[in-house]
Amino acid sequence: MEDDGCRRRILERSEIGRSVVRHTGASAMNIIIAPDSFKGSLPAAEATEAIRQGIRAVMPEAETVSLPLADGGEGTVEALVAATRGRFIKTKVLGPLGDPVEARWGMLGDDVTAVIEMAAASGLTLVPPEKRNPLVTTTYGTGELIRAALDAGCSKLIIGIGGSATNDGGAGVAQALGARLLDAEGKPIGWGGGALANLEKIRIEGIDERLPRLEVKVGSDVSNPLCGPEGASAVYGPQKGATPEMVETLDKALAHYAEVIARDLKVDVKNRPGAGAAGGLGAGLMAFLNAKLHSGVVLVLEATGFEEYLESADLVITGEGKIDSQIHYGKALAGVGALAKRHGVPVVAVAGAIDVDPDRLAEMGIVAVMPCASGPMPEAESIQRAAELVQEATERIMRLVLVGRQIARAGR
Repeated sequence: MEDDGCRRRILERSEIGRSVVRHTGASAMNIIIAPDSFKGSLPAAEATEAIRQGIRAVMPEAETVSLPLADGGEGTVEALVAATRGRFIKTKVLGPLGDPVEARWGMLGDDVTAVIEMAAASGLTLVPPEKRNPLVTTTYGTGELIRAALDAGCSKLIIGIGGSATNDGGAGVAQALGARLLDAEGKPIGWGGGALANLEKIRIEGIDERLPRLEVKVGSDVSNPLCGPEGASAVYGPQKGATPEMVETLDKALAHYAEVIARDLKVDVKNRPGAGAAGGLGAGLMAFLNAKLHSGVVLVLEATGFEEYLESADLVITGEGKIDSQIHYGKALAGVGALAKRHGVPVVAVAGAIDVDPDRLAEMGIVAVMPCASGPMPEAESIQRAAELVQEATERIMRLVLVGRQIARAGR
């Protein structure tokens, strides 16, 4: 029975304890539903609804709050808009190759925080494989999205920067927001990572005057520096279409770009962790927007108010398509487990596939994992039936919860 009143009651009932067993006598359990997407089969919002239906089928009196999650990459806009009762906005911008694209972004329920995924305007999926060339692709459209958010009245901005097609150091963003990147003749340089080699001067007199008042948080779990063997060009350039020769050219261009930024903007981005994220977009956002880089999942959990809901929750049900060793590297489930463990709230996960030591998960605050399928099943079928299987797995979880309550009562 999920509604705004339910959310209010969950927050108000601060005396509710911290575990399922302790609340066996409670008239209704308070359950947070907070899954990531089941990649390739089920968006986070749909996974959330499937889990909610599974809870209702077994325990209709339970009070639930839905907080679909993301880790700062794909799905971040959808998750935050859904969790905060915000709204989606579509804006026509320039894509990575300069062609118009319609990009969706969000205004959160507080009506002052905008959320953007750079991939919606400057992402790799917007460029056909045969046209991928980070020498020429630009983040200009991402800058246009930031301007649209400012026009809509936002004073806070969350940017997810995964999945980029670009290697321009965020120069396109700066250009779209009014900065002038000039060559030796005082003319604007072109778009793309290759054009940075011609940069001689940065002028910001005409940059959008609203930017100093904008609080910008960047969701990224990438710690790569801007340049060098671990930098943006060497590590991520090849997947964007860069040949070894292009990688060398791009790396030198970004190093030169960092030197000009240091001289003209008095900001050192060359060796800062995370500067190499999204083809150097991390560096550009730090230099031109004074952005702060954060763990993507931490940003999402903060924006949804997840920790506040934990204050009076009895159980968290989370999930994603595959739980493996990568869970330790900034995944949404790791963030959920860590916060819930801090508050003493048990977490159970639903997963399409499981390839990790259960003891390690328990250490992270995830006490159990329920597989979606109850037996062997072809992958194609599991994808097709994803919502149904997530609901059924949740029903099995809730039946075990009922068993636990009965055992606890019998032991009194």
